[in-house]
Amino acid sequence: MHSLKSLIIMVASLALFAACSDDPQSRPAGAWGAAAKVVTERIELRPLVDEIEALGTARANESVEIRPRVTSLVTRILFQEGQFVEEGDLLLELENSEILAGLALAEASLSESRSLYNRSKELESTRAISASSLEALLAQVRVDEANVEAARAKLRNTRLRAPFSGRIGLRRVSPGSFVNTDTVITTLDDVSVIKLDFSVPETFVNVINENMGIVARSLVFPDREFRGNVASIDTRLDPVSRAVEVRAVIPNDDGLLKPGMFMTVDLQRDRGDVLMAPEQAIVPEGSRQYVFVVSEGLAEKRLVHLGRRIPGFVVISEGLAAGESVVTEGTHKVRDGAQVEISEAKTASSSTPSTGS
Repeated sequence: MHSLKSLIIMVASLALFAACSDDPQSRPAGAWGAAAKVVTERIELRPLVDEIEALGTARANESVEIRPRVTSLVTRILFQEGQFVEEGDLLLELENSEILAGLALAEASLSESRSLYNRSKELESTRAISASSLEALLAQVRVDEANVEAARAKLRNTRLRAPFSGRIGLRRVSPGSFVNTDTVITTLDDVSVIKLDFSVPETFVNVINENMGIVARSLVFPDREFRGNVASIDTRLDPVSRAVEVRAVIPNDDGLLKPGMFMTVDLQRDRGDVLMAPEQAIVPEGSRQYVFVVSEGLAEKRLVHLGRRIPGFVVISEGLAAGESVVTEGTHKVRDGAQVEISEAKTASSSTPSTGS
């Protein structure tokens, strides 16, 4: 009798437990057969922009080392270090007494040969001088004229002038110094405009074009942007680095930028609108990639093909359509065809993903 009573109580308990189990609200979240709570995100087309940071070196618009063209002694220095000079300004004079003497000798020879030629020419009509002799006298005049011009050129070379307007660098010589054609007197730089040379990867060649605006930055002036334009693009790519050299020009009216400065240039390439999903929505299985698409409370396991990866996102080349929602949190609790409970639905951020540099 006691065993029969115990059996009846056990059967009643099992029936009550089964009844409770059939009530969905009585099941714990995530239990077998219960709707899993997930977070979803709606997939939309978004613009994709490639960004790189090119490294460049600032160069003067014009730059030259001032060197003498003759060997001599420095007699006068007419510039100051750091001085701004105009094109044609006299910078330095060299000792020229020997050259002056050579010029005087050449001019005397020219005067004598001209006088002899003129006297002989007067006799041409009387046939007192042959035509060949007159031609020889004329040739001597031409030789003496050339000697005079050569002496004057040597004299001009003893006076060094600025080839263009710019700022003088450090002085390398003193009065009385012996200089030759290898001696650097000083430097001259035109920094009113700065040339910025930088390399661009092959993949960005079709982005760069002449007159394109650029923004450059320097570590020396971290809060300052220097704007300029692309002036020229090299006709060849480096076969090793697969990059092309680009030259931009930047106005430098305030003189802040110096030749040799290290600068960076930010470049962007718009790849248009692409379909992207958050990385956490991707469920890898072997060599295949899946996502769980949620529609009307049901999860569908769908095969997708991936494109390039961007920090936090991955491009979906096939398998999804714009406007569909995918599970981003709770994928481990979801099965194909299972019911899900959306605890939070997100919309894709409106910011433009960037590939970075």
